Amino acid sequence: MTEEYSPKIIGFCCRWCSYAGADLAGAMRLQYPPTIRIIMLPCTGRVDILHVLKAFEVGADAVFISGCHEGDCHYLRGNIQARKRVARLKKVFAEIGLEPERVEMFHVSSGEGPKFAALAREMTERALRLGPNPVRREARARWLASLAQEGKPSPAPGSESASDSRL
Repeated sequence: MTEEYSPKIIGFCCRWCSYAGADLAGAMRLQYPPTIRIIMLPCTGRVDILHVLKAFEVGADAVFISGCHEGDCHYLRGNIQARKRVARLKKVFAEIGLEPERVEMFHVSSGEGPKFAALAREMTERALRLGPNPVRREARARWLASLAQEGKPSPAPGSESASDSRL
């Protein structure tokens, strides 16, 4: 019997908007997967590329950064800095053979609880489609074996050996 894959997703959320949006989603009793682990920050501009890389190193399958809408940052340009860092990180992921879809930037205001819940579901579906983080080789190998056993194709044919050899 194969164990069911449950992704680990880290969400770095701005305290003023996105964290409040997540709180509103909870207050409204909106359902989103329990796979999301939220880390509250004063501003998404405080998220460094190293923080995201560390999340993947310790086993996260996907990471999202969620901040204020552009132009509404309480610290003026923090969300713009975060967006640029995420774009840079996606390029790095593509270069080293990891799926860039594992990291994403969202904008959620404090009054958008339903949007936060929808984005949490989207990231969970994305992580389920991509499978375990290739850094977690044993979990990834078990997951790929279970896909093969069920006759399902792997998510990125041909990229498995490239991503493993570069890690």
